[in-house]
Amino acid sequence: MSPSSDIDAGALRGARILLGVSGGIACYKAVEVARLLGKRGAKVQVVMTQAATRFVGTITFSSLTHRPAYTDLFEEEAPEGDRTKGVLHVRLAREADLVLVAPATANVIAKMAHGISDDLLTAVLLTATCPVVVAPAMHTEMWEHAATRANIETLRERGVQIIEPESGELAGGDEGVGRLAEPSSIVAATAETFAHGRDLAGVRFIVTAGGTQEPIDPVRFIGNRSSGKQGFAVAIEAARRGADVTLVSGPTWLDDPGRVEVIRVRTAAEMREAVLARYADADVVVKAAAVADFRPANAVDHKIKKEEGAPAIVLEPTVDILAELGRTKDRQLLVGFSAETEDAVARARKKLSAKNLDLIITNLVGRPGSGFEADTNAAVLLAADGSEQELPLQTKASIARAICDRVAADLASRR
Repeated sequence: MSPSSDIDAGALRGARILLGVSGGIACYKAVEVARLLGKRGAKVQVVMTQAATRFVGTITFSSLTHRPAYTDLFEEEAPEGDRTKGVLHVRLAREADLVLVAPATANVIAKMAHGISDDLLTAVLLTATCPVVVAPAMHTEMWEHAATRANIETLRERGVQIIEPESGELAGGDEGVGRLAEPSSIVAATAETFAHGRDLAGVRFIVTAGGTQEPIDPVRFIGNRSSGKQGFAVAIEAARRGADVTLVSGPTWLDDPGRVEVIRVRTAAEMREAVLARYADADVVVKAAAVADFRPANAVDHKIKKEEGAPAIVLEPTVDILAELGRTKDRQLLVGFSAETEDAVARARKKLSAKNLDLIITNLVGRPGSGFEADTNAAVLLAADGSEQELPLQTKASIARAICDRVAADLASRR
């Protein structure tokens, strides 16, 4: 990408960029990265590892950015009456619109991949919920090592943008892949990630996730195998890109995502109530939850005893939340999900039309590595305009990015 592109020229104006600098000879290029970011209007805050200070001093970055370059996890005392602001790594992570690590050593990349937080920079990285860009720099052997390759793939799966190192002269006169990308290229890629990372800013999302549980008695219920992973991934991705997200989740072991309002429900009726209460104000609704189609009509308020014999459970249909939203939608962009065991695309196409949806994501459940409970999924994205997009087996975070990409494009076309 050319550093003079339209995206690069304006996207960074006013952006709060935290520049993480880890130890390596390529640190000298980070000085130019900081300068170019500032020249394009970004507010740059530098955080350095102790090893980085062996190559470039903090005063160099402070002079360029007009802000102190931090190196110590315990550097800031808590202001009286405001303990949160006194936790330096928390404050820095929350204030950043984007974190750029350049250069990123094999050591820092490994710590990021494995959640190790033993200094200020890695503590910031573990706390940050904004977009993260990483520009690796190391010797060829380190870059090509299986451990580094696995760590890079782990970061990609989590949505971290990797600026590939270049081939050229390395420290000690070696030649090969591992040279830090040129500062202008790093800044251009950062600008593109920042612009893309805010393409849903201000958009109001409702995302549903997980299965529902329909009680038979106080201890038993009818449910399904949905883990909620796909819906949570969509909520996280939308929030990362600036959306105002409400996540309505059935029972799941997943923790509440950051920057997302989470409403926990149990039954289909509770999920319907929570969604409809917010539907009028929503711009986008992504119904990823596996809502029960039926519930016991003769549920009892006491535990059924084994000695009473097997109960005769009479089922009645639950309200079809997605169809109800389709009938009443105004400006909302409505996204549904379809899990099938056969004829997935044909069945999803019928549901897309019958329920007045804009998009539907369908997959065949039961395939290895795809569907309920898995960390990966393979699906097809169908649109009301007749288009189809194959989503081959990939992480659910990647599926979420593809969904948000299409939602952002469709919203832009409406403007």
